[in-house]
Amino acid sequence: MNGPNRHLPRLTPRCRKGFTLIELLVVVGIIGILASLLLPVLAASKSKARGIFCQNNNKQLLTAWLMYADDHSQVLPYNLAYSAAHTNINWAAGVLDWELSSDNTNAANLTDAALGAYVAQVSTIYRCPSDWALSSIQRAAGWSSRVRSYSMNASVGDVGAITASGVNSNNPAYTQFFKLTAIPVPARIFVFLEEHPDSIKDGYFVNHIVYPEWYRLPASWHNGAATFSYADGHSETHAWKCASTMPPSLPDAAGLPIDASDDPRDFNWVAAHMTVPR
Repeated sequence: MNGPNRHLPRLTPRCRKGFTLIELLVVVGIIGILASLLLPVLAASKSKARGIFCQNNNKQLLTAWLMYADDHSQVLPYNLAYSAAHTNINWAAGVLDWELSSDNTNAANLTDAALGAYVAQVSTIYRCPSDWALSSIQRAAGWSSRVRSYSMNASVGDVGAITASGVNSNNPAYTQFFKLTAIPVPARIFVFLEEHPDSIKDGYFVNHIVYPEWYRLPASWHNGAATFSYADGHSETHAWKCASTMPPSLPDAAGLPIDASDDPRDFNWVAAHMTVPR
C-alpha cells in the first residue's frame, strides 16, 4: 500500500468486536441481582425514616401537652371519651370511624382544639406518615388518609363524667392523673401513643387493667412497633412481642376485644406504663 496510510494496520471484523447478546444478558442479570439486594435495604431505610418522623410528631404533641399544663397551673388537658370528645376543649376533637363522617378529615378538630395553639395549628403532626388506613368507601370517595393516628392515655387528664368521682370508673383501683405534678415517675407514664386504626375512635386509649383484654389496641406501623411519648418529655419506639398485638392495619381487622390472657406480655407492659395503683 502506497501513500500516507501505508503503515496503518488493516481493519478486520475481529477489530470491530462489541458486546454479544450473552454478555448483555449477563450484565442485565447482575443489575437485577444487585437491585433485588438493594431494594429491601432502601425500603427498610424508608420505613425507619417514617418511624423517626412519627416519633418526632409524638414528641411535639407531648411538648404541647406540657406547655398547656404550664399555662394552666399544672392542670392537664381534657381527655374526653366517646361522644363527649366532640368539643374543642378536648386535647383533640372528633371521633374517627370507617364511614364518611367529616370528623375523619376535618383538620380543624385538631387545630382548633386545646393543643392546637401549642403546635402552631399544624395538623400534620397528629398523623403518622405510615398511616394510610382507609375503608373501601373512604377510598372510593377519593380520600388519601384520616387526620389522626395518636391517642392519649386514659389515665391522664380529666375525662368528664368518667372521672367525676376522682378516679377513672374504668380502672377505679388505679390513679387518675389530673395534674402534671401528680405523676410520680414521669419517665414511666406515657401520654400519647399510636393507636391501631381499627380502635382509635375518640383518641381516648383505655383498657381494663385488672384483666388482660385489649379493648383499645396500640398500632404496629413500624415493623411491629409503635411510638410513645412520656410525661417527662421523651419519646421512644416500643416493639411488640405477641402476634395478637399486631393484627393488620385494616378496617375491622383487629377483632376487638382481644383476650390477651394466654400471652399478656404486651398488655402488661402497656398497663404498667399507664398508671399506678392507688
